[in-house]
This record gives sequence, structure tokens and C-alpha cells, in this order.
Amino acid sequence: MKISMDRRNSSAIGRWWMTVDRPAFFAMMALISVGIFLVAAGSPPVARRLGYGDFYFVKWHQIYLAMSVLVMIAFSMLDNQQVRRLAVIGFAVMLVLLFLLPFIGVENKGSIRWMRFLGVGFQPSEFMKPCFAVVLGWVFAARFEASHFPSYRLALGLYVVIAMLLIIQPDFGMTMTVTAMFGVQFFLAGLSFLWVIGMAIVAVIGIWAAYSILPHVAERINNFLDPASGDNYQVEKSLAAFKQGGWLGRGPGEGVVKQFIPDAHTDFIFSVAGEEFGMIACMLIVLLFAYIVVRGFLRLGRDNDNDMFATIAVGGLLTQFGVQAIVNMGVAVNLLPAKGMTLPFLSYGGSSLLAMGGGMGMMLALTKKKYGKKTETGVKGKKVRVRATVK
Repeated sequence: MKISMDRRNSSAIGRWWMTVDRPAFFAMMALISVGIFLVAAGSPPVARRLGYGDFYFVKWHQIYLAMSVLVMIAFSMLDNQQVRRLAVIGFAVMLVLLFLLPFIGVENKGSIRWMRFLGVGFQPSEFMKPCFAVVLGWVFAARFEASHFPSYRLALGLYVVIAMLLIIQPDFGMTMTVTAMFGVQFFLAGLSFLWVIGMAIVAVIGIWAAYSILPHVAERINNFLDPASGDNYQVEKSLAAFKQGGWLGRGPGEGVVKQFIPDAHTDFIFSVAGEEFGMIACMLIVLLFAYIVVRGFLRLGRDNDNDMFATIAVGGLLTQFGVQAIVNMGVAVNLLPAKGMTLPFLSYGGSSLLAMGGGMGMMLALTKKKYGKKTETGVKGKKVRVRATVK
């Protein structure tokens, strides 16, 4: 049965098509399509080293991607109130799991970030991020409806709890992402200049404390500042991959350096793009990420009708998306200290892909145009429905 995608179609799919930010949606689908090729190119050497079949990660990546797209589309069909309710429930569940993680979690490379449920491993902090952004949007927006509501103190308290739970794992990359998100949302909520100074001081103290107390943090920062001081194997191979690729790349499947990068299918998927498709392709990927983030922020004031909840929540979701992309690509080209963080929609991963699909689905839901019914007064003073329109 053919579905009419025009303003006369009042079905759920028709309303979604007319109101969703289609350019941003198609840009995300473009990233997803690129990710299929990159994981297919970068994962076989990793799969062989781990004793799996060549296309083990390719198969599971496509399964996770399909689920991620379905989640993104389903979430993007929700209204603001439904998004808020979903985020509150998700945040409450993930907060409990984060509390339980040190006791029932699975240790991997010295960190306890994962837990298993029915034989399936997942990372609670990945799902917590988008839910936390929406919850913070709700908390901050309450201040504009009731001036006596302690939005700042409540939001700060939630952030401190989440940050401490992430540091315990430890996961400083996730902590910095959540901190950046919190800072942007606090700014959108109207924080004063004194708060800006205070948060900057706290951030500097936190980085200094982590460097002074935790050996692995100090090691990564020292290796970044002085590459000759320690093991920079993956970063060195990553830079070699970009050098081999040049401007146009060696061609799909022709990469050589990628075979020696242990995390070529996850943290260093951008290096695979550089070697096989070249610097021009990498710049196009950067532009896709930038387009999604910039377009999302530009739509905040234009289409939200002064809805502070949507404005602040979307600001947090876009910050997560952008910061994660910047960190991943920055590490790959040695502009940032090494940190394991996936590239949204491109890297292999179950929890990260599903959580990113849910988060960007909520972003699309909160930036939809307002769909309503246009009426006009008839000759006898009765209101006559004309057609469904998009405001």
C-alpha cells in the first residue's frame, strides 16, 4: 500500500515525515551507511586475531545498526512529554545499575563498565547519557515555570552523583563528555558568569587531581605531551594509516596499516577511513558531523516556540554527539590524549550504537515542527476544518 508523504496525509507516518528534521535524519543515515563500509573494511583483521570468522563483527554491526535505526525512528515519533517520561524512566533504571555495577559488573582492562543480562553484555553509562541530557533539560526548564524551584542545586547534585559513579569505574572519557554536556546545558539555562568561573576552576582541579592520583591518566597525558616517553603503538599506527592513505586513499579493502591496529573497528575506525578512502573522505565525514550539530543548534530557537525544556535537552544531546566525535577523531590524528571512545554511528558496538540511536531519536523528536489543524470561520460563523498543516 502506498503511503502519501504530503500534508494531506494525517497518519502517524505522514505526520512524522512532515515534521521531522529530514536533512538531519538523512545526514545521520549517511553516517550509518559510511559506517557499514568502514567496519567491513577494518574489522576482519581484528576478528582473525581474536579467533572469529572474518565477518563476525560485520554481521553483528549490521544487526546493531538495524536495531539502532529502528530505535531512532521510533523515538523520533514521540512528543515532548513522551520523550521526557521515557528519559526519566531510563535514567532511573540506569542510575540503579550504575550503583550496582561495582558489585555485579564485569571487569575488562582494569575497568568495571559492563554488566551481563541474559548472556548479553551492555554498558549502562552509554544509555544513561541521553536520558541524563533530557532529565537535565526538564530540571533546568522547571526554573522558568516556577522561579522558586531549586533547578541549579538539583541539577548540580545529579551531575555530582553521576560523575562519581563514572569515576569509580573508572571512565574519565565518559565523565568529561557528561561534564561538557552539563556545562552547555547550564549555559543554555542562563547561568551567571560566576558559575562559569566556578565550573572552570573545578574542571581544572579535577584534571590535575586525576593526573596526580591515577597512574593510567598520567601515563596517557605524558605520552601525548612526549610521544617518546611511553607506548603509543595505536596512535603511531593510526598516523601511519593517514600517511599511507594520502588525499584519495588506497582504495576499499586495500589498507595495510589497519591490520596492525588492535581497535581498528572501534576507537580507530577513523584511521581506516583515512587509509582506504583518503583525507578528502575524512573531511566529508567531519562535515557530516558538523552539519548535524550546527543544524540542530540553529533549529533550537527557530522551531521550539520558546520551549526551554526542548532547547536545553537538545543542547545536551547534540553536545554528547559532537564531543564524542571530536574526541574519537582527535585521538586518531593525535590532537588529543588517547581515550577509548567510539565514533557515533561509524564504530562497531552494541551499547554505543543503540544508545546513540535512542539519543538522536529523542533529538529529532524534540526538534520536530509543530503539526496542527488549521481552521477558518465559515459564512455562518461555524469553524470549518480545512487541512492539516505544519506550522
